[in-house]
Amino acid sequence: MPKTSHLVFTFCVLVGINTVNFYDRQVLGAVQEKIRTDWNLSDGQLGWLGTGFILLYAVVGLPLGQLADRWRRKWVLAAGVGLWSLLTFASGFAGNFWTLFVLRLGVGVGEASCAPAASSLIGDLVPAERRARAMSVFMLGLPIGLALSFFVSGAVAERHGWPAAFYVAGVPGLVLAVAALFVLDPARGAADPAAPAAGPMPFAAVARRVLGLPTMWWIIVSGALHNFNMYALGTFLASFLIRYHEIGIAQAGTVGGLVYGVGALGIFAGGWLGDRAFRHRVSGRLHVAWLALAAAVPCLLLGLAAPRGAVGLCVAGLLPGCLLLYAYYGTVYATIQDIIEPAMRGTAMAIYFFAMYCLGGVLGPVATGWVSDHLARRAAAADGAETVTELHKAVGLHDAMYLVPALNAALVVVLFAASQTVTRDMQRPRTT
Repeated sequence: MPKTSHLVFTFCVLVGINTVNFYDRQVLGAVQEKIRTDWNLSDGQLGWLGTGFILLYAVVGLPLGQLADRWRRKWVLAAGVGLWSLLTFASGFAGNFWTLFVLRLGVGVGEASCAPAASSLIGDLVPAERRARAMSVFMLGLPIGLALSFFVSGAVAERHGWPAAFYVAGVPGLVLAVAALFVLDPARGAADPAAPAAGPMPFAAVARRVLGLPTMWWIIVSGALHNFNMYALGTFLASFLIRYHEIGIAQAGTVGGLVYGVGALGIFAGGWLGDRAFRHRVSGRLHVAWLALAAAVPCLLLGLAAPRGAVGLCVAGLLPGCLLLYAYYGTVYATIQDIIEPAMRGTAMAIYFFAMYCLGGVLGPVATGWVSDHLARRAAAADGAETVTELHKAVGLHDAMYLVPALNAALVVVLFAASQTVTRDMQRPRTT
């Protein structure tokens, strides 16, 4: 057994890496209204900037998942966080849309290393009965990173300009890249002594095994729907608050930080409840997930229904809505670790992330931006205006945000379906 101090250090580094992972992703969303006005961009173009890093993230994640199953996982993590931090810093020097777009593509290459390698490590550090809580601790980096990015990036951009926000974001990851070289990297299967040993397998064989599980198909669809919503919110929340509720970029950052910050409670509570439910039934984690996400729908609708300028009422809906959305991560990610053999977990997570980002992460910002532009033009036409004004853009973006609660309702159905197949998939014979 590893020393407690070394285990704590490892989890602190992993949470830190995941925090800067999501911090760096969100910088653009926090400052993009300044970029939009500087470069005269449409919401469709903003959507593509938000999607830029996802395009390579999804594809490169597949070989990096295989790498996480074959190489020292701490090396994969160190190289990845170092690369994306350097490119985030470099984004502050971008002078036009295409330069920033290409740099965001590069950020995606580095960030694709994080989830497969870290998830595989956690699966081998923590036994099944505590795995949802462990994954929840790791995933605390998501709301903490997003919240800090909103708080810090908005304030820095207002005082020193948007390029400075990227400079600030890039530095912490370089320190964590060095720290990653000293984390624990246990033998595969160390936390599952009853599981049969298996060496590295060809990608095609792992893919057949992973995609042969009905629960994985449901989880992949759930990831696409959830990622659509989370990236739509991450890309356009600050813009929505600035345009529709007419607040400044720093205040929008504060509100966004609060909304995402409470997600830490949702992740932790979801993981804790998921582990308790798992002790009673194998499908318990997924029941916790779909119930929490079902409760999020009316909260999100309340937040969007708030009249223009009623920021308090909007936040009163978005805060609990986002808290409940975050129950997804610890419960669903732990379920993947439950149903997949230790030697395949890195690749399984990469397959899951490939699908969820290609089908959800890519479409979330772009589709929401397209819908926003379309609805803005329709609002202008209804007013008889020859040009689309900022008021029409505010109305268009507000109406486009209703995609989020609509798709979340579909996600509830998908997770309920997964809860009906997971017991059978966990009881299937394992590979030897």
